Amino acid sequence: MTRLGYQIPNFTYPGIEGADVFKNIVAQAKAAEAAGFDRVFVMDHFYQLPGIGAPSEPMFECYTMLSALAQHTETVRLSALVTGNTYRHPTLLAKTITALDHVSGGRATLGIGCGWFELEHDSLGYEFGTFTDRFEKLEEALQIILPMLRGEAVSLQGKHYQVSEAMNSPAPLSRIPVMIGGSGEKKTLRMVAQYADESNLSSGAIEEIPRKLDALAAHCERLGRDRSEIKVTKLQMVLVAPTMEEAEADVQALAEVKGWSPEIVEMAKGILIFGDADTVGERLQACMDTGIDGMTINLPGNGHNTDRIGLLGEIGLAVTS
Repeated sequence: MTRLGYQIPNFTYPGIEGADVFKNIVAQAKAAEAAGFDRVFVMDHFYQLPGIGAPSEPMFECYTMLSALAQHTETVRLSALVTGNTYRHPTLLAKTITALDHVSGGRATLGIGCGWFELEHDSLGYEFGTFTDRFEKLEEALQIILPMLRGEAVSLQGKHYQVSEAMNSPAPLSRIPVMIGGSGEKKTLRMVAQYADESNLSSGAIEEIPRKLDALAAHCERLGRDRSEIKVTKLQMVLVAPTMEEAEADVQALAEVKGWSPEIVEMAKGILIFGDADTVGERLQACMDTGIDGMTINLPGNGHNTDRIGLLGEIGLAVTS
């Protein structure tokens, strides 16, 4: 399970362009592994997300990137946080995650969610559909993918997907853990209770976590699932530096490359867990104190500086130990 994960959600940094972008992603993954993170994640998006940057900013296809990172790391598990189910047919995703497991020596995790970024779908030609459509598709996809990953031939005549004796050979090297991302108490957490090994609460305030945990426990009770089998993590966006002055300098440097106004800078600082090691450590500890099992942390503003990843690892290990 993820105790301390590191996500790479941004590829636009001061002074890093062209071929240096991938080199820096590799450097971040290696730094995260050295700092004690147990998983490295990338987003499954094709456009940059609102709040991090403009849609036109660089964004790589995640499974190609994860397979490449597998060649530069040795111990960290690798995953999307999380796969947008709407972007791939479930049989293709089962084959893709199996390939990642092989090229990583058994380190793949399947992180998956229903998909939400409407602009991306509309622009690139992926069917978006309704909220209900996307959740129905996710559940049908899980009913196809999970048996395929367990070595079963799957047939399903669903509303959205139809497969007949779908096989997956070779089988994965490991039992691939399944993480469902999202915070919806009625649908998402019910699917976690029914299908997943892990839940990642990717949105919502820290104060809402106890209610989410109660909702998950209630779903587990109704379904006859042992709640202790499921590990729950929270995604947190962070900008940390050794001092507050250095943190301010880091965010200002990012603002210059992204063209942010002073108002956007202040808004970003309000969204991020922002500051020096003590300030960030206190906020992350408050998150852990809600009863979750671990955290996934990203550094969208200064992750290109691998010293910051080392510092974040020290803080993260201290609060999750």
